[in-house]
Amino acid sequence: MTAGMLARILDGKIEGDAEAIVEKPARIENAAPGDVCFYANPKYEKYIYDTKATVLLIPEDFVPSRPIPATLIRLKDVYGSVAVLLGYFINQNGHGGAGNGFRARLKSSNSIHISARIGRGTRIHSQVSIGSGVKIGRNCIIHSGVKIYAGCVIGDGCIIHSNAVIGADGFGFAPDREGVYHKIPQLGNVVLEENVEIGAGTTVDRATMGSTIIHKGVKIDNLCMVAHNVEIGENTVMAAMSGIAGSTKVGKNCVIAGQVGISGHLTIADNTTITAGSKVQGSVRKPEQVLMGYPAIDYHKYMRAYAIFKNAPDAEK
Repeated sequence: MTAGMLARILDGKIEGDAEAIVEKPARIENAAPGDVCFYANPKYEKYIYDTKATVLLIPEDFVPSRPIPATLIRLKDVYGSVAVLLGYFINQNGHGGAGNGFRARLKSSNSIHISARIGRGTRIHSQVSIGSGVKIGRNCIIHSGVKIYAGCVIGDGCIIHSNAVIGADGFGFAPDREGVYHKIPQLGNVVLEENVEIGAGTTVDRATMGSTIIHKGVKIDNLCMVAHNVEIGENTVMAAMSGIAGSTKVGKNCVIAGQVGISGHLTIADNTTITAGSKVQGSVRKPEQVLMGYPAIDYHKYMRAYAIFKNAPDAEK
């Protein structure tokens, strides 16, 4: 559709080329010509001045600090408008494909969409569900009960354990003026690169736009949660019952111990270790740190503080 059509649909005010053509929604960080993106969180302002997106949805009262190359549509409620926007594109999420794979070993009682592509040497156990347009590489093992939603990509040599869910909708909802929450359609997918292992009962949510990416060599334990648009760097390991909130980027070779919680929209530097039960609420910029506590701080600083506060009751007496 044209930018002008989009502005009328969203009841927004257009600034720029009303005839510019929009083909699909995308994340502002990696947008391309023909994409429409949105800006609502101040953390992402740095991207709007150099974006390659054709159209950008912005708050009606936003004042840019320098010119923005994209055509702008000013809106009263950007998040609410995104839900409407994605609703127009959601029907295009049924990815096409080119027939089933070859020399894959399939057990009975599976549900595999005809457009899915499965590589040579992959073993798929019973009661597995594989959606439309899914691509699974060579020599993978998909254990019983795994669900892989439409459009997801599984690289060579991956292992997905029983009852894991790859590509469920991200937790995206926008409240209207009455406080009623409305679902934001989730148009993206999940990409597992080669030699990734996903534990039993773990969920990796699809991106709102773009991809949730688990890079090569990552190992994720049982009962973990990876939210929409998260990116986990190469050879990072994540122990059981840990969770990463939306749009956080975890670096390479990190160690995330059991029951760790990481808040959304953060950056975790390479070679970071987060000890069990810790909660990370701010970005970690310096690599090779060991963090502990809630909120997580440097391990040695935490232990010195703990030596003080554990004796506080006796000191008071």
